[in-house]
Amino acid sequence: MIKVAINGYGTIGKRVADAVAAQPDMEVVGVSKTKPSAEAYVARQRGYPLYIAEMSKRQAFEDAGLEIAGDVTDMIKHADVVVDATPGGIGEKNKKLYELYGVKAIWQGGEDHEVAGFSFCSSCNYNEAKNRQFVRVVSCNTTGLCRIIQAMDERYGVGRVRATMVRRGSDPGEIKKGPVDAIVLNPVKVPSHHGPDVQTVLPQIDITTMAMIVPTTFMHMHALQMDLKSDATKEEILAIIEKHPRMGLVRASTGITSTAELREYAQDLGRPRADLYESAIFADSIGLVGRELFLFQAIHQEADVVVENVDAIRAMMNVVDEAAVSIEMTNRALGFTAL
Repeated sequence: MIKVAINGYGTIGKRVADAVAAQPDMEVVGVSKTKPSAEAYVARQRGYPLYIAEMSKRQAFEDAGLEIAGDVTDMIKHADVVVDATPGGIGEKNKKLYELYGVKAIWQGGEDHEVAGFSFCSSCNYNEAKNRQFVRVVSCNTTGLCRIIQAMDERYGVGRVRATMVRRGSDPGEIKKGPVDAIVLNPVKVPSHHGPDVQTVLPQIDITTMAMIVPTTFMHMHALQMDLKSDATKEEILAIIEKHPRMGLVRASTGITSTAELREYAQDLGRPRADLYESAIFADSIGLVGRELFLFQAIHQEADVVVENVDAIRAMMNVVDEAAVSIEMTNRALGFTAL
């Protein structure tokens, strides 16, 4: 069993912990929190050993009825791999600790590519992650972009990509963020960081991205345009997406035309936390003008990178040889089939 520690049991960390615990070849040896919270109580209910960043805060946890197993250093000593899901900028500061104890570590997309020197997407560069000490799983938006671009590039060749990200303002539980009543260009200048981030995984792709933030909490929406290098049909593209284990089709027959309805659908399907691990591509949006491909896809910002973290663990430990096998193992353990 691969021993996995989750440093930062928040929006991403709690989901990765549950995903790891569901795998047949992994176990959660601990999760960390900086202060008592509802999530800390959930960790206790799940049976995850709870560690804290600063032992000076131990009394606060004990006063809250939360048993502490030790500090983060103690947790790391039990791990083969640490998934660092701390807030952006904090993970980089933890690198020296991982180096000191010789443990493998995975960072999230909130950190720069340079923190690990290698950025990961399961369906794009699984083999290159084998045996690495440090890996960065790219952000939710970059993951969604990489999945569809790689699939089209493999089949047709992709000459150029232009994409606009309409981003949610905050996660559902983040009450201190906004905007509440505005559309915010983020950034105003072109390109946004998403295109260069895609190139850390797919360096051959000519991509320019733009982004804005809107006052919603569930999912991002991408408007994509790709120049293909060879002829394609809509039927072929639908078949490629249907076959992909991490992309799903939102069909017209569902009547779904919004992220709100998509969330409701995920809840009704019984997905834990209404999580959509797959990119949700609207089937009717797929269109071709010559060799120009257009489509809309929705990206669940809390969930799509979760399964990528699990695959990254296997690649780094070099226990599963092929990406397709790891992806199938991860999906099956989570009871997940793409839409």
